[in-house]
Amino acid sequence: MTLRLITSCTAAVFLVAACSPPAPTAPVATSDKYDVTKMDLKPVPAKVTSERHTGAFAEGASLTMDANLKPLDPSPVKTIRLDTTHKIIEIAPGVKFSAWTFGDHVPGPTVRARVGDKIRFSMTNRSDEPVPGVRLTSAPMMHSMDFHAAMVSPQDKYRSIAPGQTIEFEFTLNYPGVFMYHCGTPMILEHIASGMYGALVVEPREGYPTKVDREYVVIQSEFYAKPDPGKQKVDGAPLYVLDAERLRNSQPTHTVFNGSHNGMVRNPLAAKAGERVRLFVLNVGPSKTSSFHVVGTIFDRVWMDGNPDNQMRGMQTVLLGSSNAAIVEFMIPEDGSYIMVDHHFANASQGAIGLVSTAAKPPAAELEHHNMPATSTPSDPDAIAGKQAFESKCLACHSVGQGKKLGPDLAGVSKRRSEAWLAKWLKSPEEMLKTDADAKAMLKEYNNLPMPNQSLGDAEIKQYIKYFQWIDAQPAGTAKPAAAAH
Repeated sequence: MTLRLITSCTAAVFLVAACSPPAPTAPVATSDKYDVTKMDLKPVPAKVTSERHTGAFAEGASLTMDANLKPLDPSPVKTIRLDTTHKIIEIAPGVKFSAWTFGDHVPGPTVRARVGDKIRFSMTNRSDEPVPGVRLTSAPMMHSMDFHAAMVSPQDKYRSIAPGQTIEFEFTLNYPGVFMYHCGTPMILEHIASGMYGALVVEPREGYPTKVDREYVVIQSEFYAKPDPGKQKVDGAPLYVLDAERLRNSQPTHTVFNGSHNGMVRNPLAAKAGERVRLFVLNVGPSKTSSFHVVGTIFDRVWMDGNPDNQMRGMQTVLLGSSNAAIVEFMIPEDGSYIMVDHHFANASQGAIGLVSTAAKPPAAELEHHNMPATSTPSDPDAIAGKQAFESKCLACHSVGQGKKLGPDLAGVSKRRSEAWLAKWLKSPEEMLKTDADAKAMLKEYNNLPMPNQSLGDAEIKQYIKYFQWIDAQPAGTAKPAAAAH
């Protein structure tokens, strides 16, 4: 009896022990690669002198001057020079813009480094020097440098310097990513919009987790251009300057990749079928959001802000606010031209478009629905505004010299119709259709699809008419607008 009781109790003890959770164990210690106690957060103070740099405006083994990103320079200290200049650049065919630059480039040169590297930076404000080949168009002014990749005192490192002064400072890269740099001198908005920006690519300490065949940098930005009120010309063409009113209202005239309207359409990024491509994409703004997309493929990996810890898979587009970035990777499935585009198509229609192509010279005819052609530009401010409005609102239904679409071809419209008729039609097409015989005949010819009322004001109507008159004053076939967006 006593033995049975002991045996039963012993079994019960074992049963309870088997059902009880195991005793907690101490967590395994892991190393935090973002441990701030192990970061270099005490750079030496910046130094400002009157010793002026001469010679090249940009120097450093870690700098890349175009979209083809150079391999990482193995040196643990990256010594770079990016001097400021004022110069004229061409942001679209015939649009010569008075820009401010880092390293005499827009965008500025791309810096490539790795977590743990030290950046040893110097910059002379050379805005008072005429750049070879062009004359000075903007008064010398204060400039500065703001690296988003740095963890430093802005009051020390990002101070503004006068023309002729040089600033030197250094910092250690503590986080991986694709970081913007820009001028931080007030008004910052104007300095960025004038061209003072670029990218600093910081690889993880251990490198990227994937292997690719091609690496390119794509930087999206906005320009706000107007003809110079002083009517200055460059090589016989109007000089364009910053339009401060459009800038404050966030109404760009051009939205571009790597500083040029359709620049990577004229010079595609090369790739081959079966290759894996990595793009370092940065939207510098200064004010618009980008929805980056590549037609014909899927982003296999997306690392937001360029940090592989921020990974997404199988994305169609990447949404980037001003100063946001991403690394996107994708495969080229077969021969073809893969169109890079801001899927905010108002931006694409202003030039935010490019190609990754297996062909050196892709056939333009196959790409028309994505706004490929670059266009000539009038010099009259009203005609310029009319051109911009026409290309953003009207190209889905009308062409200029390429034949009928949903509506009539508008080549020669200012010769077929009087200015008064055009003004009344643009003001209120539905009223014209009630009484005007020509309007009624046009409606019948185009399948009874009436033109919608665009609610245009008198000033806008004047701009459209000025643009139509400019088109009809050009040699036949030379005044084609940009093609409609995808």
